[in-house]
Amino acid sequence: MTVICWFKKDLRVHDHAALARAADLGPVLPVYVLEPALWQQPDMSGRQFAFLRESLRDLHRELAEVGLTLCVRVGDAVQELEALRQETGAQHMVSHEETGNAWTFARDRAVADWARSQGVQWQELAQSGVIRRMNGRDGWAKKRNSYLRDPLLSLTAIQGITATSHPWPDLLQDDCPGRQWGGRQEGLLLLGGFLTERGRTYRKAMSSPLEGATACSRLSPHLAFGTFSGREVAQATAVRQREITGGRTGWSGSLKSFQARLAWRDHFIQKLEDEPPLEWQCLHPAYEGLREDDATRRQAWAEGQTGLPFVDACMRSLAATGWLNFRMRSMVMAVASYHLWLDWRATGQHLARMFTDYEPGIHWPQVQMQSGTTGMNTIRIYNPVKQGHDQDPTGAFTRRWVPELREVPDEFLQEPWKWEGATRLRYPQPLVEPLTAARHAREVIWAVRKGQGFRDTAHRLVDRHASRKRPPRPAKTRQTRVDQRQLGFDF
Repeated sequence: MTVICWFKKDLRVHDHAALARAADLGPVLPVYVLEPALWQQPDMSGRQFAFLRESLRDLHRELAEVGLTLCVRVGDAVQELEALRQETGAQHMVSHEETGNAWTFARDRAVADWARSQGVQWQELAQSGVIRRMNGRDGWAKKRNSYLRDPLLSLTAIQGITATSHPWPDLLQDDCPGRQWGGRQEGLLLLGGFLTERGRTYRKAMSSPLEGATACSRLSPHLAFGTFSGREVAQATAVRQREITGGRTGWSGSLKSFQARLAWRDHFIQKLEDEPPLEWQCLHPAYEGLREDDATRRQAWAEGQTGLPFVDACMRSLAATGWLNFRMRSMVMAVASYHLWLDWRATGQHLARMFTDYEPGIHWPQVQMQSGTTGMNTIRIYNPVKQGHDQDPTGAFTRRWVPELREVPDEFLQEPWKWEGATRLRYPQPLVEPLTAARHAREVIWAVRKGQGFRDTAHRLVDRHASRKRPPRPAKTRQTRVDQRQLGFDF
């Protein structure tokens, strides 16, 4: 009996639980449905679309090696899956669970309705440490770590059938000349290079916008599109950790930090799994309606024209490369929300489009955390001038991406408006005075926290979403502990 294996954000053969399960049930038809309506959503972009296509090319080759031919269909998922059911007589379908955006969540519910109506047995299997239908975080870390220790799944030869594919449409143009390339082969090169060479300075260098581009693993888009499983990466890292001998090489601390980032990746995705409205409404309802969407300010921020050099350098670099290191991602989001007082939903969608490695489960909880709307995290307002001095002490990153400032002396690079020659620059004055804007934002945010009933709601949120790495403590102490570790989007 034919079994459809529906690929989504799991574009690999190795350690693919859904494919292994499908192979146990009968002849397999591997299917990817390219959904034009998904790519019309405001958080999707051409850089992600190009990465997808490259990853599907590698998947096609990998499947061929085990005897299967990938069927690519273009259209609505329900309609295409129904067409394949009629064509092949399939009564079984297997896929991985997906914690995606609101659109894919609704799509999966529609597919579930279709499967029930047509008598198709649809099995969804876990492919990460994210656990569906949890009522709280008690026991989550233990279950996640148990999953990561399970053996990797490997397949050699699979009986399959074929179905007609559709031509690939040019839905979006790639607008990112410096983005990473997709495909498992690219990911293998990155993983090997990180674990044997680049990763030695990871712990120290990951905060730098220049050094982090090399010292970070750069595996985030491959994990987002599933050319690797998180379990693969965690186990490969563990092997490397066991190989390391004594000495002050930096490897031990760096790989320990990397494993922690992999755990935080699952932790944040679990938040969106447990609370899908994180994408469109404030986690703590007291923050609704706090900010407005000033289109002029938002455009200046998006284009790197705020007049705050380090912020502008980060935004221009992101637009050109599709990547930014974790601390700078936090900073540009915080500046948008606090200094520019922009609503996180619009700025969050822009950043989602810019990140080749956009992962909704990481992105939206982090966007809200850096905007101060969770009610369970410390207010963290980055000083963009200080960040420029701390993270770009030579000014090399700022000067590369904001060449208008090439003649500004080093001492004024992060505050060019204070330089006597500022009137000669073809560079905007700052939209806000950083310290004044931060002071105002802090006062407003803290005023909300003092409101009636705020703390009771915050305690409930901590119980539902906070880490359980240590035994529970009183809410205020536990909040602070959680905040100190929730720093980054990417690794």
